Amino acid sequence: MNTSYTRIDAEEIPNWACYNDNRIAVIDSLQNFDSVKVVKMGFYMLVLCLKGDASFYINDQLYTINPRNLLLCHPNIMLEIDKVSDDIEFRCVCMTPDYVKQLISFFGEAWNARLYFDRNPILLLEDNEIASFCLYFDLIGSRLESPPFQHQKEVIDSLVMAFLYEFSSVVTRYVTINPPDFSSAENLFREFIELLSSESPKKRFVKYYAEKLNVTPKYLSSVCKSISGHTALDLINQYVVKDILYALKKKESSIKDIAYGLDFPNLSFFGKYVKKHLGMSPRMYREKMYKDDE
Repeated sequence: MNTSYTRIDAEEIPNWACYNDNRIAVIDSLQNFDSVKVVKMGFYMLVLCLKGDASFYINDQLYTINPRNLLLCHPNIMLEIDKVSDDIEFRCVCMTPDYVKQLISFFGEAWNARLYFDRNPILLLEDNEIASFCLYFDLIGSRLESPPFQHQKEVIDSLVMAFLYEFSSVVTRYVTINPPDFSSAENLFREFIELLSSESPKKRFVKYYAEKLNVTPKYLSSVCKSISGHTALDLINQYVVKDILYALKKKESSIKDIAYGLDFPNLSFFGKYVKKHLGMSPRMYREKMYKDDE
């Protein structure tokens, strides 16, 4: 996978879509994405494969979608199209993070679903779900494409909301979505996860995130523990280790470059951190990764 990439932020969706309203967009061709090879996503993207197949690298992990597969990509992942069959047919919808945040509050706390999709971004749909999703995608696209009309925004929002309700039913086959809880603690936890996932490079100190969120480190960690079963530091380390694993797969990047690129003060500190969380030195772990891939 390449190290250079093009970042596509939410406001740039119009340049990549066949029609949009700056919050949601429909894409009917992979040509633009293929031309830039590696994309750092600034938005959510759902791709439903109807015919043919396509393979993608997501954070350097190879995935293949076949008919009946739904691929979910969230902001800040690295996406590279590997291969696309000539007979590919799909539906694709993109949504800005702010728009999803506005709508998702109706569906309860989906942080555990997000963690699940980090590891399993492809869902297998049933025939009735495919038919239903295609209707939503096509109808949303037609409303976006149509000339302006009264209550156009509200109509589109209602269609997207209905789609998300059906989508959430599919997700519950794979992971439990907790009932809505609008407490200050739940809101704080959601904001922490959003902040943590968007940081690049990620800070490794609870104090940094607590100050950003205007709470004490002790309170932030307590909230994280009560909601997720993990302390704030545990969650920070999980995300940092994921970035380290992604970086170590880049053969052209030296250990020194990786350490400084991830904001470690020196090689020694980076080596100790990696050994603590991965059980061996960065160099040894990289060699193990290469050997496992052979």
